Amino acid sequence: MRTGSAVQYDRYGGFDVVQVVPLERPTPGPGEVVVQVSASGLNHIERFVRAGELQDHVSVEFPVRQGVDFSGVVVARGDGVKDFKVGAEVVGHAPVGGAHATWVTVPVGAVVAKPSAVTFEAAGGLYLAGTTALSTVRGLRLGPDDTVVITAAAGGVGHLQVQLALAAGARVVALGSAGNHDFLRQIGAFPVRYGDGELERIREAVGPAGVTAFIDNHGGADAPALVEALGVPAAKFVTSEARRDAEVRFLRAPADDLEVRALLEELVDLVGRGKLRVFISGFYPFEFIVDAYVDLAEMRSRGKVVIGMDTVEKGSRLDWYRSEKSRTYRERQEPGNDGV
Repeated sequence: MRTGSAVQYDRYGGFDVVQVVPLERPTPGPGEVVVQVSASGLNHIERFVRAGELQDHVSVEFPVRQGVDFSGVVVARGDGVKDFKVGAEVVGHAPVGGAHATWVTVPVGAVVAKPSAVTFEAAGGLYLAGTTALSTVRGLRLGPDDTVVITAAAGGVGHLQVQLALAAGARVVALGSAGNHDFLRQIGAFPVRYGDGELERIREAVGPAGVTAFIDNHGGADAPALVEALGVPAAKFVTSEARRDAEVRFLRAPADDLEVRALLEELVDLVGRGKLRVFISGFYPFEFIVDAYVDLAEMRSRGKVVIGMDTVEKGSRLDWYRSEKSRTYRERQEPGNDGV
């Protein structure tokens, strides 16, 4: 196969600006590898960048190739690359985008080895949500004496933060919609419903120990007031702006950023050893990239939405992916749940 496809856009806008364009198989330059992409995660921040909502934080030059997370197989390597042979299975990030494609070309520092125990699907959705989650949780220095509230706890970043905070010994109160409470219990959190009375519900859940830390993935005006009322120190409050800034950093992190590489290696190791789970609630073939972004934008997904570049089902059964995603059965019975 010498011709594939890539997703790009040539102006700011909604789903209408997304284009799938032909892509010739690239040739790597010195220090680069070409990866045939197996799976690639979708992230809300990429949608916000495409819509022009983050122009003060992320600069782009049109046309823009879309996608930062990926997993796949090395199919070519440039001069000076010795770490990965052709055929090596890798997890990585595309510092300038382009992972929503048949192939992606990146400096060798942007990839790490994928353990056989880690599926391509989980690996493909790991980088951006994982590095953001790990850096925010680690910055709080949580321990057994901590109780942390996490908003949007069922989302791509949130569900990883929950697991990482629990691994640090903290107790986790997860703010989320009622339809996500069973999922949040399954990953070890104590769920509390959003909306009127949430302060009292949090206090009832934590008891006299109180809340010592707060991570706001949701935004809006409610979190600062909750933090003040709960008596959380400023140093233990990750604001939605701080969370966004961390994600922006990782979105465009250069391949030679050793801290980013170390975070990705740690995340891959945790998933490989079964200490961290990437929950995939929407999996779409590449042909349905717009459907996948619509799914994500509806804020109903739990965990990650991921696209697969070479899915098993073909032909008449391909539409199965649109109707039978792992998270949708209950929602068809109970309409109105959102995914935060």
